[in-house]
Amino acid sequence: MQEEQDWLAELAARCGIASEYYDNWGRRHATSEQTKRAVLAAMGYATEQPETLRAAVLAWDEATWRQPCEPVLVRRIDQPLGAWSFSLAVEEAAEHELCIEWEILDESGRLQHKGEAGPGLVPAASTMLDGRRYARYAVPVPTGLDCGYYDLVAHAATAAGEVRGTLRLIMAPSRCYVPPRLQEGARTWGLSLQLYALRSSRNWGVGDFGDLADIVERAATDLGAGVVGLNPLHALKNARPYHISPYSPDSRLFLNVLYVAVEQVPELADSEPAQRLLNDPEFQASLASFRASELVEYDRIYAAKLTALEALFQTFQARHLRGQGESSATQRGQAFLDYARQGGERLERFALFQALSEELQRRYPDIWEWKDWPEPYRNPASPEVEAFRRAQASRVRFHQYLQWIASEQLLVVAQRARALGMPLGLYHDLALGSSRSGSDAWVFQDVLALTVDSGCPPDAFALEGQNWGFPPMDPHRLKASRYRFFIELLRRNLTYGGALRLDHVMGLFRLFWIPQGLPSSAGTYVTYPFEDLLGILALESVRHRTMIIGEDLGTVPDEVRASLSAAGVLSYRVLYFERQPDGRCNEPGRYPSQAVAVVTTHDLPTLAGFWGGKDLDTRRRLGLLPDDDALKAAREERARDCRRLYEALQKEGLWPIQGEAEALPAMTGDLARAIHLFLARTPCWVVLAALDDVIGELSQTNMPGTLDSYPNWSRKMQLPLETWWGAPALVRLAAEFKRAGRAGGAG
Repeated sequence: MQEEQDWLAELAARCGIASEYYDNWGRRHATSEQTKRAVLAAMGYATEQPETLRAAVLAWDEATWRQPCEPVLVRRIDQPLGAWSFSLAVEEAAEHELCIEWEILDESGRLQHKGEAGPGLVPAASTMLDGRRYARYAVPVPTGLDCGYYDLVAHAATAAGEVRGTLRLIMAPSRCYVPPRLQEGARTWGLSLQLYALRSSRNWGVGDFGDLADIVERAATDLGAGVVGLNPLHALKNARPYHISPYSPDSRLFLNVLYVAVEQVPELADSEPAQRLLNDPEFQASLASFRASELVEYDRIYAAKLTALEALFQTFQARHLRGQGESSATQRGQAFLDYARQGGERLERFALFQALSEELQRRYPDIWEWKDWPEPYRNPASPEVEAFRRAQASRVRFHQYLQWIASEQLLVVAQRARALGMPLGLYHDLALGSSRSGSDAWVFQDVLALTVDSGCPPDAFALEGQNWGFPPMDPHRLKASRYRFFIELLRRNLTYGGALRLDHVMGLFRLFWIPQGLPSSAGTYVTYPFEDLLGILALESVRHRTMIIGEDLGTVPDEVRASLSAAGVLSYRVLYFERQPDGRCNEPGRYPSQAVAVVTTHDLPTLAGFWGGKDLDTRRRLGLLPDDDALKAAREERARDCRRLYEALQKEGLWPIQGEAEALPAMTGDLARAIHLFLARTPCWVVLAALDDVIGELSQTNMPGTLDSYPNWSRKMQLPLETWWGAPALVRLAAEFKRAGRAGGAG
């Protein structure tokens, strides 16, 4: 028994599974054997017998000798000369004179360098396996390689035969991109919003890219804002209540077509069927009901948009593709074909999944998970899936078309933001994971650990911990795949704006894994190749000229924040949490400059809700606070927090001092503005004002720990888009930001 426990501990340690963790209150939690076995099983290990555990440990240790090269090597271009080498492992006879030849190819396959090492090489290390000698050699590579991705191929003739090793060499910059204006000392501000929550006279009951275009235009020209921050725009099923969270999408690689502004699709001008549909009185009545609803009617709006878009696609095929050959396509048709070609296998697999999901949902209405599909369809590479793709080629192309027009509309907005001179323009949000029922999980089964969930240990906002319900990436399989999925995620999400926020940036360093069927508190941390991932992040950030923000809330080790800062990643500072050990609010000067400052987030109460304690009443009603005593304690703590914030405003001269025992004022536009001006006085490069806070919304966007008992991701803003720009609260706030030296775009 002890031997089995020892081998279990050895294998868990090699796989980066923490033996213990400390929660938000400093309490130690030892990782149970049950959790270790479940996490190892999710990584593909058999853990039932001591023999299998021992064999797995030995195989792990021997792998570095039996495979010639590591699959990937990430290096910084400014690393010291000694770091510019790769390792080659060979089986050899002791007396054999080894010579290693190597060549480096760039991303287009062109030869960049080649060289030879030896004879007379001295092994950096050696070992005996199965009575045979293995040696590992460190081979220097030339300095001066530009940032980018390279294929390194090495050959060696040994006494045991020819050895060929290949690895992906990734040369990364030391820091992520930061716009020159910010590097030169400028500071900017902007608005943040949940796009789906927008009301307007022209949208279909959900905010869309047409609304976003209007916001960017007016925010830059009328308000002098330099950035517009958005919720994740990832692809969703758009089915309430479980498939609408932008932080648990079907795919993080593609866009939610619910945001397409149908009237702005060029095909509408030539599509009589679509025009008839949109002009139909019954259809217009449906749109009016969608607009009037207090909640976003995801299912109904999505169905209505698909009906219209199907008509537009038929027109597009007839007018612009004119058959199957590219030679017959119009200029617009060729643009679509180019998009589909550039999207490659990933786009086709996504579109194939969408079409296959539709068909299987019709056949099996009660099945939502692809893991419950008939077995042949669970494998994207199966003959049955390929037969479906050929038979339903038009439907697959339809879903490619949807992604194209969504991308087309979003790119227009991003380009307009740049043309207006906004320092950042669109600020996007990359979710930490995607739903196990979605296309990412179907396509990347080889990388995701599908039998565990991601989450976090117990903290003040979730006493039992949180289970976010999506599978994490397996760090070892991710590295074995040369970080393919991670690179694609960054490339897709860095395309449309000037800033990208990484939700739970700690996921680059470690992630809390929870075995399915166990409570969140029974989970444990798994470490990730932080330096590699950070290097790739810097490389893609520089290539796309997009600034990176890391959502570094919660328990973040000092060394992690230091590494993020050194790599040019901006910290994410929330006013509610910026406190000194005694509970007082941090003064503006205590905020870091390389940061984004906000009042609150989507998972926390709005400013008006926080001040009035509405969220506490809601949490009690939903059972998230267990009894009235807990509610009373939470209210007392909230009163102290509000008092501390009020005193911080007075200390900064942002609110008049009336008396020692004065009562807290009600939340008003003036008080909300004073709180935002408090953040404007910080040295943070960016300050974001949430529209919910500016106009006094009470209910928060998402209530963690709930599914269908609270209208998460559904609440609409009360103030229609057309009335924003004359709203005194917003106009005065913009003027104050300008006076505070927060530079924006045009205007």
